[in-house]
Amino acid sequence: MDNMLEIGKLVNTHGIRGEVKIQPWCDDPYVFDELESLTIDGREYEIERNRFHKTCQIVKLKGIDDINDAELLKNKTVYVSRDAMPLPEGRYFVADILDLEVREQNGRVLGRVGDIIKTGSNDVYVLKDTFNKKQILIPVIDSVVKEVNIGGGYVTVELMKGLIDE
Repeated sequence: MDNMLEIGKLVNTHGIRGEVKIQPWCDDPYVFDELESLTIDGREYEIERNRFHKTCQIVKLKGIDDINDAELLKNKTVYVSRDAMPLPEGRYFVADILDLEVREQNGRVLGRVGDIIKTGSNDVYVLKDTFNKKQILIPVIDSVVKEVNIGGGYVTVELMKGLIDE
């Protein structure tokens, strides 16, 4: 499943004609409008139609034609192929950022990305295994994050004064 990304969770059925309700786990829930298929439990389903409703996507999957079929998919994680979701330059999948080593420009290792907090204005990397055993929060802004190297397994940062206690 290395080529697959978790995109949400199928949380419930919707109506009696096989539609399902998916709670999206992506920045933009409208990404579903661009998708042709989803994978659930290792099986690929073609998307016949979808629409955004409140906080969820209502999706009709080909071959899921009544509430009984839809019930079998409840509480399952929904995946999509990475190839189906190209990213613009400078954007990364959360799955690719997690566990990257974070280091300063001088080479000092600060820790690894353990979590990412979405604040609305910018993301924040929460570091684990830090050099001073305290939690370090790194704002993902251009003046702090200087390089993200997925292939190399690291993020280079320039810390603002006062960002960490020394």
